[in-house]
Amino acid sequence: MLKKGRKARCGFEPTNRDGGKMQPEMDQLGLLFKAMVVSANRHRNRRRKDADASPYINHALEVADVLINVGKVEDLTILIAAVLHDTIEDTGTTPAELEALFGRRIRLLVEAVSDDKNLPKAERKRLQIEHAPHLSAPAKLLKLADKICNVRDVAQNPPTGWSRQRREEYLEWAEQVIDGCRGINEALERYFDQVLQEGRKVLSPEAEGVGT
Repeated sequence: MLKKGRKARCGFEPTNRDGGKMQPEMDQLGLLFKAMVVSANRHRNRRRKDADASPYINHALEVADVLINVGKVEDLTILIAAVLHDTIEDTGTTPAELEALFGRRIRLLVEAVSDDKNLPKAERKRLQIEHAPHLSAPAKLLKLADKICNVRDVAQNPPTGWSRQRREEYLEWAEQVIDGCRGINEALERYFDQVLQEGRKVLSPEAEGVGT
């Protein structure tokens, strides 16, 4: 577990697309902004399932925001992977394309948190629980931030048509996944627990009855 005040670097050094060490800050920031542009383009026809049909890129940026501002993660490799984390799974972007643009380490990290969409949904969810304890430290950080954002959305701005029971089941499943990611970033874990608790409060029968 990270000691208080330490930054989450996890042993990854920012790399160029050939896998070598990157040049200082401007090159690193340039690759991060390139990732934002690529992710926005690849997700341009996708929307979140909430009532407002929010642009999907919002989610990718929120995951990176949680890593930086809650987890204090400064490793550019992890932040770039956060912006790109759903591109392989959801946009038809191939691992080879991602590696050509951003390098092997980022491709491996995005792959580590991507489901195989050829599998049934129930199997994909089971595998997320099973694989979580065996993820690398950077992949666990991504998983934590992603689940924080998803749990928050399911509680506060849920997909259209989701019943209270389905939302509760999602929160329970997300908690099981994150149980396998603990011990890597105390701030993110604490924030996940807070968001989960708030979500359960929102979905409680007592909350549903308020104002009726």
